[in-house]
Amino acid sequence: MTRGAFLGVDWGTTNRRVYRFAADGTVEASERDDKGLLSVTPGTFPAEAAAIRAQFGDLPMLCAGMVGSARGWANVPYVSCPAGTQALAEGLHWVEPGRTAIVPGLSIAEGQSGDVMRGEEVQLLGAVAAGLAPADGLLCQPGTHCKWARMRGETVSHFSTSMTGEMFALLKAHSLIGSFLSGEVSDGPAFRSGVADGLDSRLLRHLFGVRAAALLGLRAEEDCAAYTSGLLIGSDIASRALAKGEEVYVLADPYLGGLYAAAIEEAGGRAIAVDSHASFAAGILQIWKECA
Repeated sequence: MTRGAFLGVDWGTTNRRVYRFAADGTVEASERDDKGLLSVTPGTFPAEAAAIRAQFGDLPMLCAGMVGSARGWANVPYVSCPAGTQALAEGLHWVEPGRTAIVPGLSIAEGQSGDVMRGEEVQLLGAVAAGLAPADGLLCQPGTHCKWARMRGETVSHFSTSMTGEMFALLKAHSLIGSFLSGEVSDGPAFRSGVADGLDSRLLRHLFGVRAAALLGLRAEEDCAAYTSGLLIGSDIASRALAKGEEVYVLADPYLGGLYAAAIEEAGGRAIAVDSHASFAAGILQIWKECA
């Protein structure tokens, strides 16, 4: 007998995590692999879905993330903010009718400025559904592209994205200071110094100073990476203009989440760690319930 009620798949650019849910909503099994979007040959997504079912059971499947992008299985239209789980359920795109659907993702447009997300919306709404974050609050999802979302009444009311992680990678690979960024990045005096400088809104000046400080013996070269990471994260947080003591719910792994939490505390906020995997599971379950 096949176990489980449905499969939820967090299908990102580089990684993928599959969850099998029981009829009562509990997660029976979960596994992460490297079969993200970039590892799947175009046109072979149906075969990938079949392989998932062969391992986890012949069940209906809800997929979220970059699998719904132009490079993915299907380019699924975004749902406009504000939006909650009901709007996402109504926007599901069934690539295999009755069998496999893709969550649409969210968009926001303000004048000539726009923003989009795919996959993060499931975590955001799931964190609230699971009671891990309040229905009205500020949530942060650090990563290559850091998402900041304002929740209102159990919906994603507004969000914005910062290219924090990607900027660090670009600086390391292609910039004048790149050769100075090979050291370890961890929370410590160098990182905190970077955060403090990043909070003063003079990012470009401080970036050039990374190399100069090392050449003049003002900062050890092995501390430059931690300082630069702090600088970028501090600059990102500065743009949020946090009120003193304002709570920020951080959805991330302990390492990256810890860096952001330290920087948020330096900025005068209060960081609260949230389990991103539990959030995704709760969010995809809510969407399933809406469409079941």
